[in-house]
Amino acid sequence: MPEISSLSDSMLLAAYHQGNAKAFEVLINRHKDRVYTSILFLVKDKYLAEDLFQDVFIKIVDTIQGGRYNDEGKFLSWAMRIAHNLCVDHFRKVKRSPVIRTADGTDVFDWIGSTEESPEFHMIKRQSYDRVRRMLDLLPEEQKEVIVLRHYANLSFKEIAGLTNCSINTALGRMRYGLINLRKMMTEKQISL
Repeated sequence: MPEISSLSDSMLLAAYHQGNAKAFEVLINRHKDRVYTSILFLVKDKYLAEDLFQDVFIKIVDTIQGGRYNDEGKFLSWAMRIAHNLCVDHFRKVKRSPVIRTADGTDVFDWIGSTEESPEFHMIKRQSYDRVRRMLDLLPEEQKEVIVLRHYANLSFKEIAGLTNCSINTALGRMRYGLINLRKMMTEKQISL
């Protein structure tokens, strides 16, 4: 049998169904960064994001153990849909809409690893990330959401359309206008927030 970390998501789910807890751990580790980063971008609160992230995987475990998960080879899309829905539910409960705000600078990009790079490189990299986050803050919510799901969660436009309940063309349009707006900010305003 191949090493467990090289198994597909479907194979890991089957192994988990047969009682192999390690298989589910591998599955979580494989997708945790994308799911958590997407949640964090939507809620902009590290502690809330951690709570929602745990809720996502509790819901996943309950669904799988209850025999209600229909594996179509799209585990990540399914997990992202659950995460998105839990974020929407959270904002409905507190009766406010999600707003992406600039965080304390130690949240979203912590997962990006680095090799032996100079301190100057790290400083420039951090400043670039901060500028991108600030520019994202200025975009309309729909454009931000599509950009986050596409570039940070690496979802396809078909998956994004499913998560945001819009057509693929609408998702593509939101991405296009979001990128146009980001380019305008970069060239016209020379953003220095």
